[in-house]
Amino acid sequence: MSSAVATPWARIKVLPELGSPIFRQSIFYHFSGFRHRRRSFSISASVDPAPLKRTDGQVRVRFAPSPTGNLHVGGARTALFNYLFARSKCGNFILRIEDTDLERSTKESEEAMLQDLTWLGLAWEEGPGVGGDYGPYRQSERNALYKQYAEQLLESGYVYRCFCSNEELEKMKEVAKLKGLPPVYTGRWANATDEEVQKELEKGTLFTCRFRVPKEGCLKIDDLIRGEVSWNLDTLGDFVIMRSNGQPVYNFCATVDDATMAISHVIRAEEHLPNTLRQALIYKALGFPMPYFAHVSLILAPDRSKLSKRHGATSVGQFREMGYLPQAMVNYLALLGWGDGTENEFFTLEQLVEKFTIERVNKSGAIFDSTKLRWMNGQHLRSLPSDELTKLIGEHWKSTKILNEAAGNFVEEAVALLKDGIDLIPDSDKALSNLLSYPLYATLASAEAKPVLADRLWDVAASLLAAYDGGELCSALEEGHAGWQTWVKSFGKSLKRKGKSLFMPLRVLLTGKLHGPDMGSSVLLLHRAGICGIVNPQAGFMTLDERFKMLRGVNWELFQANQPVIEPATSAVQ
Repeated sequence: MSSAVATPWARIKVLPELGSPIFRQSIFYHFSGFRHRRRSFSISASVDPAPLKRTDGQVRVRFAPSPTGNLHVGGARTALFNYLFARSKCGNFILRIEDTDLERSTKESEEAMLQDLTWLGLAWEEGPGVGGDYGPYRQSERNALYKQYAEQLLESGYVYRCFCSNEELEKMKEVAKLKGLPPVYTGRWANATDEEVQKELEKGTLFTCRFRVPKEGCLKIDDLIRGEVSWNLDTLGDFVIMRSNGQPVYNFCATVDDATMAISHVIRAEEHLPNTLRQALIYKALGFPMPYFAHVSLILAPDRSKLSKRHGATSVGQFREMGYLPQAMVNYLALLGWGDGTENEFFTLEQLVEKFTIERVNKSGAIFDSTKLRWMNGQHLRSLPSDELTKLIGEHWKSTKILNEAAGNFVEEAVALLKDGIDLIPDSDKALSNLLSYPLYATLASAEAKPVLADRLWDVAASLLAAYDGGELCSALEEGHAGWQTWVKSFGKSLKRKGKSLFMPLRVLLTGKLHGPDMGSSVLLLHRAGICGIVNPQAGFMTLDERFKMLRGVNWELFQANQPVIEPATSAVQ
């Protein structure tokens, strides 16, 4: 619906058609002239002060990736912000595949992107695999629509045919460069007569379709994140919307798609901010109401450069393969440029939907901190229900051939003991392998072990061997934690030792290490592993029996004399 004043400078108020799901939005245009000679106007697009409070239309947002590679974390965050905005407003999240770059777009890339979005939990109401009333949802399947609107613009005079050759265009750029001007099109065919155009058509000369840009004026938009943004139109030049091979260009496709799919809010990366100028002109020319725009900042590397492959993993698929949880990725990506105004950093997807507002999205760049992402993954990992966490880690241990079984008492107790040191599922390999190993000689030869040796470690070793040979230790371990605690108390009393003087020597002698998780639980697990056969023989596990055999072979006099000790080959029990 529109109304116009019959003056050389008409003021037009554009509103959506009745029943359109797009929010009503006041957009005022000033222009003079029309058709082929219309070369000067200015546009001012103003958004209502509180547009999100309107209730006369449905929020419809879209994520529109190009299937030319992996889903970058920046793209994933853009998808997430669109998803959260739609869900928080009871709207629809649409997925559109922008595959007009036929040479680089691949089906494999599209499938990988869909898989990554599904893994993150970002379900779309309309799009590939789902369908919808506004399809098709791949640009490669919408060419007839683009041609229809291109013809409409040709008929209305907003677009004209340009028969310039590549050589002519390159010469224009060179001349502009020499004059210190922007490399814009000079308008060679903008004012051509019908006879000139017809002559080239009869000759079969290839042509592009160029949009007629006013030489004067400016465009202003109220970005929901950045506030007012403006451009001078004289920096643009007439731009191509259809190539000479009949293929549409990105800005034309995106505008037609967003308008015909009734997109109410375009939330996208700030890299697309310059595209808004071209798209706004196309919206106006076709009589489409403009959506609200929100341009999200870039994700930066720690050195504040644009995050790229040289900084390490940058795609969602890479982080998934590294063992990250989808809920941790979603939580971390949401915090890159957004916060709820509190100190809380731990959110589920449902909580993010409840808390998210576009007003709290920061317009400055966000630093991608892989260390914090790892920490956050550990928080989410340990917050999983114990049975789910045990299943994940148990299956991983079996897949990496550390264990022969993925479930059972040993797995449950091992996960409970080691989980605090695990931030990523693959970390569990090292945690369990450390528990199963027995680097006794390396530990005794370390500088850190000197105080333990000086505390007559050999005396404790002799008493411990006697307790093992006599069966007291094994009997205590059979009784579980209660048996172990009773034995330790009695053992310490017999040696007149307690506290660190008792437990540090025992830890070194039984585990072969100076540090580690709870010693009692560790020894009980080692005892269980030695009798149940759950550990793969190739995992480097030394049973308690094998450990005591090694203890018997230690030459304590060499350690007392502080002499270099070479671990005997016989200590590596096979």
